[in-house]
Formats: sequence, structure tokens, C-alpha cells
Amino acid sequence: MRISRTPAVLLGLMAMVVLVNGGQVSDTVDVTFDEWLTPSKPPYPHDPAVAPDGSIWYTGQRANVVGRFDPSSQQFKEFPLPTPDSGPHGLAPDKDGNIWYTGNAAGLVGKIDVKTGKITEHKMPNPRARDPHTLVFDRNGLMFFTVQGGNFVGTLDPASGKITLVSPPTANARPYGIVVNSQQVPFFDEFNAPNIGSIDPKTLKITEYPLLDKAARPRRIAMAKDDTVWYSDYARGYLGHLDPKTGRVEEFKSPGGPDSRPYAIAITSDGAVWYCETGDDAHNVLVRFNPSTKKMQTWPIPGGGGTVRNMDVAKGDVLWLAESGVGKIARVTVKRTPSTQ
Repeated sequence: MRISRTPAVLLGLMAMVVLVNGGQVSDTVDVTFDEWLTPSKPPYPHDPAVAPDGSIWYTGQRANVVGRFDPSSQQFKEFPLPTPDSGPHGLAPDKDGNIWYTGNAAGLVGKIDVKTGKITEHKMPNPRARDPHTLVFDRNGLMFFTVQGGNFVGTLDPASGKITLVSPPTANARPYGIVVNSQQVPFFDEFNAPNIGSIDPKTLKITEYPLLDKAARPRRIAMAKDDTVWYSDYARGYLGHLDPKTGRVEEFKSPGGPDSRPYAIAITSDGAVWYCETGDDAHNVLVRFNPSTKKMQTWPIPGGGGTVRNMDVAKGDVLWLAESGVGKIARVTVKRTPSTQ
């Protein structure tokens, strides 16, 4: 069921950025939101993921399901998970389109065969790895994942099911989001420390990159085309930028201020950085940042958001959000109409 469709122009939310190539260029961005209530009971979608066939998958954390949404037919299908109260959290498709998810409350990683619906679970080999969090695949199909409370970063070989766990140098760092750069090197953020980390895919050695402020708490992470890292500083209300080659860190105040709690983050093909402010659970805000001009634009999320914890980008730079507290998934369609004046 579609809940709302709200063109940003109706909200008066258009923006202009200037001073590009020495001239004055208008870069107006119109945004349309579409939202659908998930059928989970209780509805609580946590993370979204775009599958190769264009379908949208999400973890129904409180209902103990993983769901699929077909944007064309607007139909849902949900898969009950075999382990009760497994707390599905992060998810990602593999190269064959199968969906893998983390059982955050049960110390496992699961796989859904999209052709048969069969679910296979892989338990963590160490009981301290109690809460697998976010996962990502490299180009070769190897999975890397974070374990937040257990303080691990791990690998899982889908062919053999072998799991390897390593700990970052910082104790209780709480590894959180994870992405892979163009060289297939995974980067992750440490939510309980002012660091971004990387893991050597061959040796599994972890390198930590310190951020500017000891109070920084990066919660989610995104990788730009130039292999620089963008992150949401949840504790301080900043958008951050790290160049791993030089160690240089930049920070940009989020429009909502120090209590805006930046969370979900993604980058579209034009290089724009998108993230959500979640400081007000009832009124989350979508933010667009232009790295070239350092300008920000904001849009209130029509359904409120209820804390948007993660987002993904589909073909055509369409954003998909999971609005946990209000039980919805949302599509954000962006229309760019640049013109030179």
C-alpha cells in the first residue's frame, strides 16, 4: 500500500548552488517521495538493499522476517526466518542475486536463496561475536561484515561457509557500517571511537584512521568514486570526509545542528552525498551535500521517518530508505534541471 507521494516543489524545497567554473550556475533539484507501509507485524524495516533485478529487500527486525518489495507491481513478499528472534539487521545481495542478512540478536549470518526461498544460517564461530551488524561483498564474492558489540570485523566465504574474525586495535570500538572501495578494500566506521578503519583483504590487518575530534562517533559510511570516505557523525551533528591516502579529514556542520544525529548515508553517481538527520524521531530530514560547492539542501521526510538507519541507491540514482519507526520503506526520486544564467 502506498502511503504518500509528496513532490518537493509543493513543500517549497528547491535549491540553487553557484560559483561553478567561475560562472553562476543554477542547479535546481526536485525531489519526490513515495512511501509504502510494510506488511510486517510489527512493521519495523531496518535496512534496505537494492537487488540486481531492481527489487528492494529489507530486514523486518521486530517481526523476524526479511522482505521483498517489487516497485513495478508494488507487491510485498516476506520470508519468516528459522531462528526465533534473530533480529535481522543488515542485508546485501550476492553476485547471483541471493540475499544475505545478519542475525544481530542470534550471532549468525543467513542466506535466502531467491529461487527456492530456502534459508541457510551460518553461526558465528566465537560466542563473543554475538551481534553481526552490517555486511558487504567484494567483487570476488567474499563477504566482509562488522560485529558491533563483539568488536570484530569478519569474513565469510559463501562457497565453504568459513568465517574468520579479527578485532580492531581499539578496544570496544564497536565496528558498525562497512563499504568496499574500488580496490576491493573494505572500510568501516567505529561507532564507539573517533576512527574509521580499513581491513587488508589478504592479511586481514586492520588500519585505523583518527578523526579530528575525540568526541566524533561515525555511525554510517559511504564510499566516493575517488575512494574517499564520507561518514555521518551521529554524536556531534556533522558530515565527515576522510581521504585515506593522506589522512586528511574535513567536517561540515549538519543543517539541523549538534543534536541532528546524522545516520543513514549514500552517494549518488553525480558525487552528491545524501544522508538523514534523525534528531527528531517524528520528523527526520533528508540532506543533500554538494562536495564541489559545499552547499546543503534539506527535505523533511513526509512520513516522518521514525529514524532512517540506512539507505541504498538504485539505478538512475533513486534512493531507497527504511523508515523504521513508522514501518515504511520510501523511494526518493531526484530530478536535476541545471541551467546556466
